[in-house]
Amino acid sequence: MIPVAARLLGMNHNVFIASGEEHLKLFREELPGLKYIDFPGFSPGYSRYLPQYIGLLLKTPLLLFHILREHYRLKRIINDYAIDVVISDNRFGLWNRKIRTAYITHMPLIPFPKPFQFMEFIGISLHRVIIRKYSLCFIPDLPGEINLTGRLSHDIKLPDNVRYTGILSRFHHTLQPFTGNPLPVMHNTVILSGPEPQKSIFRKAVLQLLRDEKTPTLILEGCPGRGHEIEWSGNFALCNHLASAEMKQVIISSEKIITRAGYSTIMELISLNRSALLVPTPGQTEQEYLGEYLSSKGLFSSCSQKSLNRNHSAGPEGKAWPHELNEQSKTLLDKALNELLE
Repeated sequence: MIPVAARLLGMNHNVFIASGEEHLKLFREELPGLKYIDFPGFSPGYSRYLPQYIGLLLKTPLLLFHILREHYRLKRIINDYAIDVVISDNRFGLWNRKIRTAYITHMPLIPFPKPFQFMEFIGISLHRVIIRKYSLCFIPDLPGEINLTGRLSHDIKLPDNVRYTGILSRFHHTLQPFTGNPLPVMHNTVILSGPEPQKSIFRKAVLQLLRDEKTPTLILEGCPGRGHEIEWSGNFALCNHLASAEMKQVIISSEKIITRAGYSTIMELISLNRSALLVPTPGQTEQEYLGEYLSSKGLFSSCSQKSLNRNHSAGPEGKAWPHELNEQSKTLLDKALNELLE
């Protein structure tokens, strides 16, 4: 959402940011001086033992209640702030018949575990109903054979209001100046993300994996709002959060990168022409599929968390990235936004 908001600001629109407090901390740093509205999304939580899809099924009644609640709260926000257009990230209830609304998702097909893939048509049908309630649906990917999402958004029948926006990366629209960082020229980078307890489990695994590395390792904790100070502990540099310009420089200068297979992170890495070792969150079928799909394309390396070891490379070296990934993205977002704003 940061590059979308940044592009709208560049088009001289008045932008309001509505989100939960954890994400608002990030927006306040990246896009200061805007109007921020406390509007938490649905937080399913993750179990240490149960796969994500089982946890979500158990919480379906709570999800339906949240969809209804956020739908009616959006009506009040529209009236209170005289909103003309709403663009939301994977939030099922933020449509409104009186104004233009856009829904952003990279997976109209929600992947099921392999034994249950024959039931995926149910999720596709339900998702199609949601998408059609919006004026437009934006898919942050390319529409052709060169793409990042594979079967999640290709080779299925999509509603007529779907538009591809190209990859979205905050590094395309870095607004804050780079102030430098005290890291060595050569370093590894670990990017932590996602909910607990899996985030802490992943952190412990990579600390164990890289403890004997001679090259220093920076661990980005993914905690905006807690300062940008870098603290050293042995051969590890720990940092809660970095601004976009600093993080961009850290990624570009990294020798190895290890990260979750979150789609926003994948787009950001590709925008900088960097690969990485993707370690999907266990039980999160979307990340597991993206890791498998992108490694089969030779764009990234991937392994499961339980099989993480020193034999895994941190991404293909010298990869010739498809030129279209970044070039088409420069025009597709503007085209989609202009259609929405007409």
